[in-house]
Amino acid sequence: MLFTGYFSPVMELRHKPDETFKYPVYSLPDCQQECPTRAEIYGGALNGQGLELGYADNLIDPFIMEVQGSGFVHFGDDDTLEYFAYAGKNNKAYVSIGRVLIERGEVPREQMSLKAIKDWVMKQDEKTVQALLEENSSFVFFKSLDAAPVRGTAGIPLLPMASVAGDRSAFPMGTPILAEVPLLNADGTWSGAHELRLLIVLDTGGAVKGNHFDLYHGIGDFAGTQAGHYKHFGRVWKLGLENSATENPWGESEETQTPQADPATN
Repeated sequence: MLFTGYFSPVMELRHKPDETFKYPVYSLPDCQQECPTRAEIYGGALNGQGLELGYADNLIDPFIMEVQGSGFVHFGDDDTLEYFAYAGKNNKAYVSIGRVLIERGEVPREQMSLKAIKDWVMKQDEKTVQALLEENSSFVFFKSLDAAPVRGTAGIPLLPMASVAGDRSAFPMGTPILAEVPLLNADGTWSGAHELRLLIVLDTGGAVKGNHFDLYHGIGDFAGTQAGHYKHFGRVWKLGLENSATENPWGESEETQTPQADPATN
């Protein structure tokens, strides 16, 4: 089973734009299937609709929150903390910018991680960064909530290193999993060892399909660094008896087991 990682970022925002904090984070527009692409949104397609939840001081932090699917924001102008939950997307095809950088020869495949992407971005000018991000036409919108425990698709608070996002068609919400979780070195390489853990499926993600679990790492920069390095394999055992209540703990129907479209993970 492939294990990747995700986390809840904390992004610095301002309520009103200024010379530094000028990149908007948007709530869901009323556009249904005809939502603009990322390039069109960056070009001002949503201007004047009152959809701005706040303003960041760069393009990459909101993009990372889109990939994670949700996160915390700190408004420095009034020192408040809010939680931005996933509200929807523009229904355009998702393209991994990490894969784009690998294909361009900008970052070696074996070194690719969230940190590697951020390090590359920080060395580029705004025009170059925007062009890279526009390779991914998909765009995620948020809704603001009071700061609260991070919850997954199941509506239950996520516990770091114990909650996973999975493919709902194979692992219904609430499925308990016994897993050999890969243990990583400080540089993100596999240590050669695994740790046996009891996990529970409490979330979904647009990029989580088939034999793939996305392990929740927690909140903030350290969790983000750890999650960004996580792309390794381990064995898993689905707990529960076939054709019994333990096979589908919360009794999800086939209709509700369809994976959601939110790109909570990359």
